[in-house]
Amino acid sequence: MKILAIAVTTATVLALSAPAPTRAEEQITASAATPAALGGPGGRPAGPCALRTLTRAVSEGARTPRGYARSSGRVRAITFLIDFPDAPARISPRQRYAEFFPAVADYFRASSYGRLDYRSTPVPRWIRMSRPYRSYGISRAASFDPGGDDGYAAIAREIVDDVDEEVDFGRYDLINVLATPNAGPPATQDVRSVTFAGAPTGLETDDGVDVRNVSFIWSRQTGDSPYRVLTHENAHSFGLPDLYYTGHTRARRTPVGHWDPMDEDWGPSNDFLAWHKWKLGWLSPRQVDCVARPGTRTVTLTPTSVPGGTKLAVVPLSRTRALTLEARTRGRLDHAVCRPGVLVATVASDLASGAAPVRTADATPGSRGCHTTDPNVAPHLTDAPYRPGQRFSTQGVTVEILPHTRPGTYRAAITRHRGPGHHA
Repeated sequence: MKILAIAVTTATVLALSAPAPTRAEEQITASAATPAALGGPGGRPAGPCALRTLTRAVSEGARTPRGYARSSGRVRAITFLIDFPDAPARISPRQRYAEFFPAVADYFRASSYGRLDYRSTPVPRWIRMSRPYRSYGISRAASFDPGGDDGYAAIAREIVDDVDEEVDFGRYDLINVLATPNAGPPATQDVRSVTFAGAPTGLETDDGVDVRNVSFIWSRQTGDSPYRVLTHENAHSFGLPDLYYTGHTRARRTPVGHWDPMDEDWGPSNDFLAWHKWKLGWLSPRQVDCVARPGTRTVTLTPTSVPGGTKLAVVPLSRTRALTLEARTRGRLDHAVCRPGVLVATVASDLASGAAPVRTADATPGSRGCHTTDPNVAPHLTDAPYRPGQRFSTQGVTVEILPHTRPGTYRAAITRHRGPGHHA
């Protein structure tokens, strides 16, 4: 799913600044990690645990291709609000904007441990589209065809025509389009929010700026943090794929569950997987432990919900597959964690977005789960984390969760029975 970007010179436009990082978020200390885990500048994945990128589309590959928005440092978004002749807005533009901000900026600041300073500039008025909503043919499969007179290209073209004299698109990394929530079906019936990320859409502004990384948000989600539909969409512009099954391969059971908003972003809040935090540049090299050699290693993990410490252990299985371990406990962004422990997952950079590129291992197969009362949460994986005394094995790798030795940390013994390079 995807986004748009712009800069405004009119005095009627408000600028919101994300709160400054806390001292704890700025001082991200970590336990010692193997030199093989060292990433590039800003903690970007590198070395034997960084999976090969095979496509220019969103993926789990370590290298995000050019064209996507940067995901650390200061990131600027321009946010527009639109309504339609047959679906006029029933609330003020400020009310619709307040459904997402400053919550989205606060979420990214917390999840990134202060490494992402997200700033949104709203154009605080409804931009009325020229035609009825239905005439644009918006559906889940609607495209961005700059040569057509309907779909997302038609809506984006009208927005650009309306604001081009007052907005410098070159100043922005992302574009957000928030539609009046009464346009189209409720999100509980049909989720239509989408992002067009990475490559140029084919639409240019008058000053020659390519329109790209554009997110369109429709209706409203349910749950205690409905703004996260925008964090999901913006994350596509940062290079993250959909983790759930899409299209004809859509399965009844989620592959990741409520452990990352790229799978489930409805209901109670949930944080990003540590693998995604590494890919986005939110972890320092010393916060990633790379287990690339045969033998047994003991790793100590601190929960993703708190700053500092080792956040991720990676066991490469091939150039495109890896096993990951992270500690998950209830915290500021992880509201629904009911079985704290070590979350084990397999990551594949050779599986496309929507083809389950990440799959969570279930420590309690066959159970109903421990968070069973929220219809927005797939319950069977809510008790997926491994606890002390439990083991997991796959493709020559065995993981044993060890007893706690220090409050607030989790230990795992990882044994490699052979080196990386075999096919996963």
